Amino acid sequence: MRSTTHPSVTPGPATLTSWGVLMAISLCHMINDVMQSMLAAIYPLLQVEFDLSYAQIGVMTLAFQVTASLLQPLIGMATDRHPQPRSLPFGMASTLCGVLMLGMAEGYAWLLSGAMLIGIGSAVFHPESSRVARIASGGRFGTAQSLFQLGGNGGQALGPLLAAFIVVPLGRPAVAWFAVAAALGAAILWQVGSWAEDRRRASTATPDRTLRLPRATVIRAIAVLAVLVFTKNIYSASMSSYFTFFTIDKFGLSTQGAQIMLFLFLAGMAAGVMLGGVIGDRVGPLTVIWVSILGALPLTLALPHVGLVPTGVLAVLIGLVLASAFPAIVVFAQELVPGRTGMIAGLFFGFSFGMGGISAAALGVLADAQGIRSVFLLCSVLPVLGLLTILLPRRSLG
Repeated sequence: MRSTTHPSVTPGPATLTSWGVLMAISLCHMINDVMQSMLAAIYPLLQVEFDLSYAQIGVMTLAFQVTASLLQPLIGMATDRHPQPRSLPFGMASTLCGVLMLGMAEGYAWLLSGAMLIGIGSAVFHPESSRVARIASGGRFGTAQSLFQLGGNGGQALGPLLAAFIVVPLGRPAVAWFAVAAALGAAILWQVGSWAEDRRRASTATPDRTLRLPRATVIRAIAVLAVLVFTKNIYSASMSSYFTFFTIDKFGLSTQGAQIMLFLFLAGMAAGVMLGGVIGDRVGPLTVIWVSILGALPLTLALPHVGLVPTGVLAVLIGLVLASAFPAIVVFAQELVPGRTGMIAGLFFGFSFGMGGISAAALGVLADAQGIRSVFLLCSVLPVLGLLTILLPRRSLG
């Protein structure tokens, strides 16, 4: 049965899904997020080479995520008024420069600068590419958003594996080799941007920005959705930044073994983000959000207390359940605020991820003071905040 909060859209001849464009934007999202996850995956190497504290590692995550956070909502609002799909390759160029700086870093300031450039690239990429994905969806908004995010989550999952089997054996300068992939991504995005620009110029329709619900209800719902994404991002930031250290500390794993454990979590997220959007197109985004909320809590509570094999299994399941809600949350928010695709993408990809970065820095201070296991004991209760979903509107947005 379709949820009343999710209007039915049946693609017709004029709204066919552009699968080639969706695949291209998903591939570039993968390249973009490989670079981002590479940063977190090489933290153990950087800690040894540059003698970094957990707090300094947290500040690196902060430098990346807050840079993206400050810029993404602003870029999203600006491109809602004046779409700039041809800006996409320039975002990838910033990521390319950041990767080169990480590979050639001579000190902590270089590392921070590289992290910030990757954040700037993310800020430029996400709002406009999310708009392109919606344009190419043919009305399958959840599926398109999932396919777009699948590339990102796939890239996040690949980062630790590439770090484990390329960067660890060959050394940190090997990170710079991934600039080749960023250059390829920039070339693809130039073509995607040209397609989207042609589509925009050919369209004579004025975006409908009429709210379907009372303004106060919309503001409350957006605030609730932002909190949901915020809590999920805190947990994801704790896993991305510190799960390798947790498994090394608790189980005595090697750096490569710990990175494989991180891959399990990120692979679960990649699977979850695809399932969430596809199922959301059938049953409605609100149902998917509730299932994700109710399913994650027992898993996160158990993670700090089990052995090695159950930890790996739980990492996959937590990633899958947590990530399944994100496409549904984005589609739900886009329906709440029609015609503001860039702003919504900037808010949920940018601001919320930036808040996760601030939390990562704070968790680093906690890890230095109380030990790395205390981070996961604290984060295990975060999904309780997901019960705020009860405040979301249930009557039709159409």
